[in-house]
Amino acid sequence: MNIIWIVADDLGYADLGCYGGRDASFGAVSPRLDQLASEGLRFTDGYSNSPVCSPTRFALMTGRYQYRLRAAAEEPINSKAAGNPTLGLPPTHPTIASLLASAGYRTALVGKWHLGFLPHFSPLRSGYQYFYGPMAGGVDYFSHCNSSRQHDLWLGEEAQHDTGYLTDLISQKGLEFVSNAIQAGQNFFLSLHYTAPHWPWETRDDAALADQLAQNLFHLDGGSVETYRRMIHHMDEGIGQLLDAVDRLGHRDNTLIIFTSDNGGERFSDNWPHVGGKMDLTEGGIRVPWIMRWPAQIPAASISHQCMMTMDVSATILEAASVLPHPDYPLDGISLMPVLSRPGYAFDRPLYWRMNHRQQAAHRDGNWKYLKVEQQEYLFDLSLDARERANLSARYPDRFESLKAAWHAWNAGMPAIPDDATISLGYGVENMPQR
Repeated sequence: MNIIWIVADDLGYADLGCYGGRDASFGAVSPRLDQLASEGLRFTDGYSNSPVCSPTRFALMTGRYQYRLRAAAEEPINSKAAGNPTLGLPPTHPTIASLLASAGYRTALVGKWHLGFLPHFSPLRSGYQYFYGPMAGGVDYFSHCNSSRQHDLWLGEEAQHDTGYLTDLISQKGLEFVSNAIQAGQNFFLSLHYTAPHWPWETRDDAALADQLAQNLFHLDGGSVETYRRMIHHMDEGIGQLLDAVDRLGHRDNTLIIFTSDNGGERFSDNWPHVGGKMDLTEGGIRVPWIMRWPAQIPAASISHQCMMTMDVSATILEAASVLPHPDYPLDGISLMPVLSRPGYAFDRPLYWRMNHRQQAAHRDGNWKYLKVEQQEYLFDLSLDARERANLSARYPDRFESLKAAWHAWNAGMPAIPDDATISLGYGVENMPQR
């Protein structure tokens, strides 16, 4: 079998049509991803391991809670970490890529890495045999420079000076890798990690913005919902080309395709019906789209209400490929294989999160969620109140205390947040009203 794991960057829960998103002025925003959902399985209660970029990617790569690794305490890793030998994914730690490579898979990361910088860290040191993309968290779509104004587009560990819109370059390189692997008769694992629709707010037609954004990549005075939707649509077009190639080359049935976002949406995102977004442990920051297609295993037009998070998909990939995790690094993720073939099947899956930012904590168990933000604590029944507006902690004190105690017991088994861990917000209420 083959595996393609597509990750969007800062995509909101309802940005796609198949999750209730509205059309843009130009029409459907995500027709190919909507088609992918109709051909496979869509999760309604899927989560990211974190509401911010790099911590989720640590969990994705390792299949374990990101809190086990020092660098994942950064919220997120920023460009100032360049040259730091600690702030990255340790090359000694097994990853799904290294495990699959050892089992004979051809592996590639095309797109965003965001797990540390050279000379200490890179995808090639963590199991990927091919890498094309940026190392940092955000880059300009045309100049390919990061927020430190450094060129940040790489082929392997060598700087790559290509011309073009980054979303399209990522799509093209992903398509080339898949086509070459199929023609060579090799099973492959492709991590296709877009930077879209992350800031700066640039469509294919906005190359003139690149010079003006050199001083502030956050693009705090720009963007619009229309621009944002076009950025998603550009990504959707590239994904469609990849899907067409897999089907045309005869590997539709034996290729598991996964689509998600690294966290909830940001400034222009639609997270309906949830509140909050990136950096928040309210549902808008962590509940994200999850779509899977694998015709040999997954019935078409399926919907699952199974609770799950990023590292569970890492565990699923390994089981689907019949690859065992490293015995010294047991997975925290739980395989979803029983759900793929029987979408109506469900099992208990308690989920836990914490954030240094605003001293947040969250625990979901069934329909119930314990949430702490700074010194305020809440209890929500998500089956009735997905917007987390009705605090039930006083009405159900026993349940509130039970979930709170469960979170504290889980947290006691995780390393403490280091005193020197950093929080990088990039903007605040002085730039835009609080969500």
